[in-house]
Formats: sequence, C-alpha cells, structure tokens
Amino acid sequence: MKKSYLEFEKSIESLETKIASLKTAHSDHPTLDITTELKQLEEKADKSLHEIYDNLTAWQVSLVARHPQRPYTLDYIEHIFTDFEELHGDRAFSDDPAIVGGIASFEGRSVMVIGHQKGRDVKDRQYRNFGMPRPEGYRKALRLYKLAEKFQLPIITLIDTPGAYPGIGAEERGQSEAIARNLYVMSELKTPILGVVIGEGGSGGALALGVVDHLMMLQHSIYSVISPEGCASILWKKQEKSSEAAEKLGITAQRLKELNLTDSIIPEPLGGAQRDIPQTMSNVKTAIKRELDKIVKQPLDILLESRYLKLMSYGQVAKSGS
Repeated sequence: MKKSYLEFEKSIESLETKIASLKTAHSDHPTLDITTELKQLEEKADKSLHEIYDNLTAWQVSLVARHPQRPYTLDYIEHIFTDFEELHGDRAFSDDPAIVGGIASFEGRSVMVIGHQKGRDVKDRQYRNFGMPRPEGYRKALRLYKLAEKFQLPIITLIDTPGAYPGIGAEERGQSEAIARNLYVMSELKTPILGVVIGEGGSGGALALGVVDHLMMLQHSIYSVISPEGCASILWKKQEKSSEAAEKLGITAQRLKELNLTDSIIPEPLGGAQRDIPQTMSNVKTAIKRELDKIVKQPLDILLESRYLKLMSYGQVAKSGS
C-alpha cells in the first residue's frame, strides 16, 4: 500500500520520496555508491519526524488519530488475539458492521472483545458506515456485554468512531436510548472491563464502549464530547476555527491524563501507529496484558466499588481560595 501523508507531513514526504528514488536507482545500478547520501537523507528525515511529532498541536493529533492507514479494530484482533469468533446481530433488528465483537483468546485467557470498525477502502467504508454505529450496533454490544458477564469473561473494548450515526432511521429506532442503556449496564456489569481508545473517541458513540475499569489511550488518539469541526461550527459557525476548537476541547491523551479522564497512555512509534504496525501491536498487547492482569485479580465487590468511585469523580471542580 502506498504510504499516505498528512498535510503537515509534506517535508517528510519529500525526504522519503528522495530516499525511495535513491534506493530505486541503486537497484537499477548496483555499483552506484549511495551510502553517504542515503545516510544523510535518512538522518534528516528522522530529525524532521521528531521535530514535527514532538510538537504536535491538538488539531494535528486529531488528524493523526484519523489517519486512513491507522490500524483499526479488526487489525488489532488479528495481531493480538487468537481464536476470534465473531458474533453478529442484536436479536432485535439487524447486524451493524460498524461494531464488531466476539469471543477470543488473549494470552491463554478467554475474553470478549468489542470495537468500532471503520472501512479501509470506499466500499468497506460504506459497508461499515465509516465507523458510525446505529442503535442495533450498540444493542449488539449490549448483548455481548451481558454474555460476557454470564460466563465471567473479561471485556476489552477498542474505541474508534467519529460518533454515533445521526440518521433519521437511527433516531427512529432509539439511538439515544441504546447508548444510554449501554452506559447504565456497563456501570454495574459484574465482570472486568478494559477500554482502549485506538483512534478517535467521539461523543456518546464512543462512550457506549467506554464505561470501563481502566481506560487507555494510544499516544496520538483523541477522546472528546464533540469533534473539533462540530465544535467550531456551533461556536463560531466557521470550519476554519477547528484547530482552535481542538485546543479548547482538550482532546489529546496527554491533556486527558492530566485531567484524570483517562488512566494510562500507550506510546506509539515515531510518526504514528500506522508507520510501524508490528511495534504498535506489541505496545498495545503489552499494555492490555499489564492492566488486565491487575483488574481480573480484584474481588468483584472491590472492582464495582472502584468503578463507581471512578465514574463519580468525573466533573469534580476544585475551588480556589478567594
């Protein structure tokens, strides 16, 4: 697959294009000595990557979180889990391919894994509705939550959606109720729940998979009540204000960790998860194993009490002295 570059990565694209051309020339003419020039270009490209990715704005982070070549839920399932058996349908209306889920094995332990799934190409994006679930998607997730609880399977959710689908049909079938029901059920589910924001976590559409005992975020993922574009449209009526909205919303993993709205951050390879898929998978697998080992050891009553206190801590305001 041809490498895709974001707008702010143009300098990197130029350097890596030169590197590729140099390697091609060497393949055509093996006697050509390119060692010195190649080393200089690679060092320059690495330096440029560091300069950009060490100083990303919140808006740039949101673009990385949506990168079209970023790994999606099915990629993580393929690389991290084994014996995955996908379960379909909400037993009420239909199956929603924007959410995938099923029973799998993780490091020898049976788990229920559920996540949003975006499409990789045009046809698949339409099929997956660009990762925007309808009510039947959330009701499918709800069915799997209850199934996991029944068989005492830890739940792992992979969050990556711009938000719930706001279409007329979705609203007629009870979109808001479906999301609210998931929040309610997850808050008291009698089994451990671990969540990972792997891309963008948009509004209630993400939160319906996000009421967990431990929430992790990939380094360049985002989590927000609304997209920067949506916020800019409401507050300023201008899409050009999206970058300012991103800063105000505090959507990055680092900012949310400071606010105690996420529990831990999973590092990404330099340049984002899409630049080194094997390393990304290794980092995520290590983080899931570490945190899952912790929460499954907790007695159920302690786990539920901790989850309740965690939820009740959101939105607390510290008053400063007058």
